[in-house]
Amino acid sequence: MCDIKWIRENAETFDRGRARRGLDPLSAQVLAFDDARRAAIAELQKAQERRNAASKEIGAAMKAGDSATAEALKAEVAQIKEKWPQLEEAERYAIAELDAALASIPNTPLDSVPDGKDENDNIEVLRWGTPREFDFTPKEHFEIGEGLGLMDFETAAKLSGARFVVNKGPLARLERALAQFMLDLHTTDHGYVEVAPPLLVRDDAMFGTAQLPKFREDQFSVTAGRQVATGQADATEALVPTADYWLIPTAEVPLTNLVRESILDEAQLPLRMTAGTYCFRAEAGAAGKDTRGMIRQHQFYKVELVSITTPEQSLAEHERMTGCAEKVLQALELPYRKVTLCTGDMGFASQKTYDLEVWLPGQGKYREISSCSVCGDFQARRMSARYRDADGKPRHVHTLNGSGVAVGRALVAVLENYQEADGSVTVPLALRPYMSGLTHIARR
Repeated sequence: MCDIKWIRENAETFDRGRARRGLDPLSAQVLAFDDARRAAIAELQKAQERRNAASKEIGAAMKAGDSATAEALKAEVAQIKEKWPQLEEAERYAIAELDAALASIPNTPLDSVPDGKDENDNIEVLRWGTPREFDFTPKEHFEIGEGLGLMDFETAAKLSGARFVVNKGPLARLERALAQFMLDLHTTDHGYVEVAPPLLVRDDAMFGTAQLPKFREDQFSVTAGRQVATGQADATEALVPTADYWLIPTAEVPLTNLVRESILDEAQLPLRMTAGTYCFRAEAGAAGKDTRGMIRQHQFYKVELVSITTPEQSLAEHERMTGCAEKVLQALELPYRKVTLCTGDMGFASQKTYDLEVWLPGQGKYREISSCSVCGDFQARRMSARYRDADGKPRHVHTLNGSGVAVGRALVAVLENYQEADGSVTVPLALRPYMSGLTHIARR
């Protein structure tokens, strides 16, 4: 959430940042909402002050025997009390109107973010590794998995519908090995603390990391059932639905919200956390995209990285976090490229984002496997997450998040880059300790 005080003091910069995202100016409208909020608060405060003063004057008038003045003052207090609910409602409405406006405003891009409309305007920063040259036509991952008899989309569709998969045997183990390898790397070598967070969260948590309200259609809501007695002796209990939770779209949500509504000590920062979790996305805007295979699924596994820092640390932490994600791909010897997302392609809560795109020979192109973003104090304001600096002053923390990396897409990349002409797949060296020394996956 943007700071209204900052918008008031930097209206031109705010509107320029919106323009870079392809959005219309909004400072005048938002400041008008803030003016209305201030006026409503001032009106209520004025009425309260007058009510308190009149109450004291009533006592003085009665003590002086001036009953006429006392009665007039009592009538004035009565009028204020009668008007009081209206004043309170006006204040609540003005505050809610401003809060709703601020909640819908995306973060302001950093100056170092390139301008652009979409992914075609992203800037490549580097490439690592050389794509393998095949002496046969490389297949896509779903062709490989189905050929092995270990990747089943048809049965998954019977169970759950489109955009789900059932992986079996060594392929299921390879996916688990990838997650374990990533978590071990990040906790042992990169200093992240592993966390096992809830996969169900409330509205406030989703709002805190900006999945709500703007991206409601992209989420899966969960309706819990509770048994309620009907009150009739011969009646069975009824199952009453109550919608209380959201399935997490990424572990960024619970990990970042671990510091919500708290004030940390500066000495605690940076906090670095990682989690391997299933993630759930409705993919509402992805109709017709990647309908085959595991690239875009409703349920997928991902290892997430989250950092909580001071404002002075956040940009360096962004580079560090991205480097940690890169180490995963380097250890697996998967060619990739790093790109800086342009203003038109970056996320709602992000100030700046790096994407890591892994080479997929079956598709003959690079595809996103990790996205690492610095959010500044945007999420912290939504969560009321602060720290106390050396002078004892509370300040909002800065938050960062990144995929370290998407496990399902890493499985896709391993299958395509390590495939052999006979349809088997060579297990990367880094994963063999997690596979009991298995070197190849072949059809039985």
